[in-house]
Amino acid sequence: MAIGAGLLLAAAFPGIGIAGLAWVAPALILAAAHGKTGGDAFRIGYVAGLAQYLASLYWLLLIPVTGYPILGWIALSAYCALYPATWVWLVAKVPGIRCQASGIPESWAQRTAGSLAGAAIWVALEMVVGRLLSGFPWLLIGNSQFHLLPLIQIASVAGVYGVSFLVVWVSLSLFSAAVMVLRQPTLRQAWLSEIIFPLAALAAVFAFGFGRLRETNTDQPTLRVTFIQPSIPQTMIWDEKENATRFRLLLQLTTAALTNRTDLILWPEAAVPEKIRYDEDTLRAVTGIAASNHVWMIVGSDDVEPSHDPTRSGDPDCFNSSFLVSPDGTLMARYCKRYLVIFGEYIPLIRWLPFVKWFTPITGGFASGDKVVPFELERQPLARRESNQQPSDEKRAAPEIGAPIRVKTATLICFEDVFPHHVREYAQDDTDFLINLTNDGWFGEGAAQWQHAASAAFRAVENGLPLLRCCNNGLTCWIDPQGRLRQVFRDRTGSIYGAGVMTAQIPVLSPGETRPRTFYNAHGDWFGWLCVAVAAPVLLARLSRLRRRKEEDV
Repeated sequence: MAIGAGLLLAAAFPGIGIAGLAWVAPALILAAAHGKTGGDAFRIGYVAGLAQYLASLYWLLLIPVTGYPILGWIALSAYCALYPATWVWLVAKVPGIRCQASGIPESWAQRTAGSLAGAAIWVALEMVVGRLLSGFPWLLIGNSQFHLLPLIQIASVAGVYGVSFLVVWVSLSLFSAAVMVLRQPTLRQAWLSEIIFPLAALAAVFAFGFGRLRETNTDQPTLRVTFIQPSIPQTMIWDEKENATRFRLLLQLTTAALTNRTDLILWPEAAVPEKIRYDEDTLRAVTGIAASNHVWMIVGSDDVEPSHDPTRSGDPDCFNSSFLVSPDGTLMARYCKRYLVIFGEYIPLIRWLPFVKWFTPITGGFASGDKVVPFELERQPLARRESNQQPSDEKRAAPEIGAPIRVKTATLICFEDVFPHHVREYAQDDTDFLINLTNDGWFGEGAAQWQHAASAAFRAVENGLPLLRCCNNGLTCWIDPQGRLRQVFRDRTGSIYGAGVMTAQIPVLSPGETRPRTFYNAHGDWFGWLCVAVAAPVLLARLSRLRRRKEEDV
């Protein structure tokens, strides 16, 4: 049963994507641990978690490196499975749930409190997984609901953790209702009292969500943005002999896209094979495109500079970076990625355990950036977006007159957009939109691209900002402040993984306008920390009970 419950939870996430399964999977995991406590409960939770993560993270096996992917797949899944295992271990001792498992009569208040506490403990563990060992908040249960737009609007207040809480609370309430039906089959309405509160909460959340979805402004200026998706295989990216070939393909796609007027061109992470600041041919090609077409560009490129670490013996620091290129061909700004992929961009403890590098597909490491760097660009006013009244062609084509439009954005590189607490640092009240440059080509045509985009949708809702995703091989798209995938790139075959270009009109702020901050953007993970405060006493009581038991055994 634990294996089945874990597989159902995996099926709730993109790949299979049956979001409703997330609402029953926690209850089934708990049902598998029915009557169990201590080590038995932990093992059942671990089996469920291992099944979930092995199924959900299968795309790690698609990394084109002999021998390494299976080790990383197993190791990461084994680590992540510790969290559902800990959840079952803790929840099994929560009074309202413990009584149900042991058959001891309990009150409705105890059962309700138990369901609420169980949901809070789940969220507390998601807070931990997003921070411990640099964090891996990839498959938060709330992410599975990214298509359910009215529900996820609550993320603008409580973050993705608010959605996770609701999903688990409903699931545990269903578990409690099922126990009541089995215990008192003659009382047909016994289960209603178990779900009335979570249903009322869901109704309030949906009402809030529908109201927020109606908040649209069709009278905003827009910026014309062109996304370049080169779809370069990872094997070619690693082969230095192919650098010229893949850069030529990138330039060809960009040149073809410039037959239509655009304001900003986006290239994905790792698009530029050589270091743009140090390779004259690369610099000349990129700045030449910008200057000859009078267009802004944001491109992904590695960068190096002398190390500030005296222990590195003169070795330079290498950064995964993005650059803003102005229409006159100047490198205006650089942002260096701050959150690095463990065993992908850096090797932990390499100074003390140098042999570890032989177990990874990389031979060196990146340094992390130390600050947010806003990218600011300016252009003359654009025609406003078409209204629902469909104005005449003459009116639609007429340009706005007035002050130039100043646009402010910030780039997130690779999986930086999966960290809720991290992304809100980039979203200020005068930020027009966020950009994610990423290369999910490591994972072929797997579900990683959709799982990544599902997480990105929550960052848009949490911060009330459009989020533009320019990817090497999918999912290139832009997401509006309500989390809707407004425009998704597909090639001629309908695939999100192919090569091509997409141009979109992105709404921006009017001159002098600021964007109202969402409650989440202003106050951060207040709800998540509240759940941690609820879970902490449960953990302390559990550890204290274990210590007393050991002392008694001695």
